[in-house]
Amino acid sequence: MAGGTDQSQTTATRLVTSGRSNDPHVVNPPVYRASTHLYDDCAALREAPKSNRDGQFFYGRRGSPTQWALSDALTEIEPGAHGTVLYPSGVAAIAGALLSVVGPGDVLLVCDNAYDPSRHIATGLLKRMGVEARFFDPLDLDGFAGLFCERTRAVLLENPGSLTMEVCDVPALAAIAKDHQACVLIDNTWAGPLGFAAFAHGCDISIQALTKHVGGHSDLMMGSVSAASQGLYAKLRHVSQELGQVVSPDDAALALRGLRTMGVRLDRCTASALKIAHWLDQRPEVAHVLCPMLPGAPGHELWKRDFTGGCGLFSFVLKGGDDAARCRLIDALELFGIGYSWGGFESLATPVGIDGSRTATRWPKPEWDESDRFAIRLSIGLEEPDDLIADLERGFAAVARA
Repeated sequence: MAGGTDQSQTTATRLVTSGRSNDPHVVNPPVYRASTHLYDDCAALREAPKSNRDGQFFYGRRGSPTQWALSDALTEIEPGAHGTVLYPSGVAAIAGALLSVVGPGDVLLVCDNAYDPSRHIATGLLKRMGVEARFFDPLDLDGFAGLFCERTRAVLLENPGSLTMEVCDVPALAAIAKDHQACVLIDNTWAGPLGFAAFAHGCDISIQALTKHVGGHSDLMMGSVSAASQGLYAKLRHVSQELGQVVSPDDAALALRGLRTMGVRLDRCTASALKIAHWLDQRPEVAHVLCPMLPGAPGHELWKRDFTGGCGLFSFVLKGGDDAARCRLIDALELFGIGYSWGGFESLATPVGIDGSRTATRWPKPEWDESDRFAIRLSIGLEEPDDLIADLERGFAAVARA
């Protein structure tokens, strides 16, 4: 496969050049739909298992040029990555990463604002395996240091936090974890490698739901895990193969297609989201805008220090009100779809459900008015932002009429 893209090139150029076809007559790698790989003779068949690497034909479950091209491209755009493993969903990527670094008797520290399926993996699958999950407030550095014990093997971060968008001090948390010889994993889907260089900020493993920004068109499910070292990459690959994880070559081709335009889509969605966040910040019906890209918003200073980009995903909290008012607002929207996921070309709005999904922190936040608890998450797509603002106006009007 094509690889080794010149690292002096800008990220925008690498998005176009990485993982391209070796065939000089076509731009994109062909889609290899193949479960069976054939060998010239018995000697070649017996030799194949000895080289377990991308680019080595063996059997369809280990991939083919289509999947290898995507892995190569993702590695090349993730600064400091040694290699990348693909998974059939973002949740599969999270599970595969965790299963590679913890085992029976180990302690896993999980940020309290992690994606709900991440929490469920920690309290379900891993608990049944004998792994103890301890949730922590990612904004409490002093408290974090006191959570480690001789059994602590790994820390799972998410930055910003899912739904509530807190930005944590990843370099500081990672340094504390390293002092205790713990592996640092981060769900880096929100900003991705274009907006947050996970390995440069102390992480060992970077996880993405490729379903979101990389796919970009709401038509595929996939995840990836990149590792900062050969040793961790080998563990990820080994566990993935033990679990029989494989992605469809057709989906890999779709992800490669999405990757080429991810930079320009992220720029557009980020600019639109910031414009809408500014507008919401001025609305009397809004108590808090949870958008770290917004000056003055919680976490903005850390975002400005550590991030080089953002995305279209953020939340806002209604001033007072109740769930019925929140639903009236969302139901009145015409441009925003109502549905899970985000990072596609279309805008989405969903009610934020926090109750029951926090262990070490509180919702609403202690410094807020207790009545300001009902939040809405927006995923801003490629529509004209003024049209989306007009749609939100329609939603607020529906609440006022009730």
